[in-house]
Amino acid sequence: MAAHVHDSVLQTLALMQKRAGDPDEVAKLARRQERELRSWLAGEGPSRPSERLADALRAAAIDVEESQGAPVEAVVVGDAPLDERMEALVAAAREALTNAAKFAADGGPVRLYAEIEDGSARVWVDDRGPGFDPDAIPKDRRGVRESIIGRMERFGGRAEIRSEPGGGTEIELSIEGEER
Repeated sequence: MAAHVHDSVLQTLALMQKRAGDPDEVAKLARRQERELRSWLAGEGPSRPSERLADALRAAAIDVEESQGAPVEAVVVGDAPLDERMEALVAAAREALTNAAKFAADGGPVRLYAEIEDGSARVWVDDRGPGFDPDAIPKDRRGVRESIIGRMERFGGRAEIRSEPGGGTEIELSIEGEER
């Protein structure tokens, strides 16, 4: 335990001291360390985002949080192997997370919740940002239309967007298990 604390926690605290003048960077370091420490305390094995859906969704949430600066809370229940259908789900979730992080009120939080069972998966991404009218998306804007809705449809899934101006946004992505 002492080695782990030295290798991770103490090094992160030293980085935080060096970057004390940048509160956003300090918060990012603290969130990363908290995730790593919780994972270690829970006895979780190494993350396998190229093999497992749950790990891929968590990795997407971390990547978006670190690139956009908005905190992303991710809760994933269940797991499944990562195949091309589930990779499409992760890519659509990443696009939804990126959009939510860009538009989240006061920098966040953005939430991802996923339920994975029997080869099926449902993912919800929501924020409390300004919201928008999904029917008013200009035809030349392809992010929501192609990277989320179109991608899910091409892989046999669906995307549902619930949003209104001033009311935040929730995107629900789902893929049903394949017939056996």
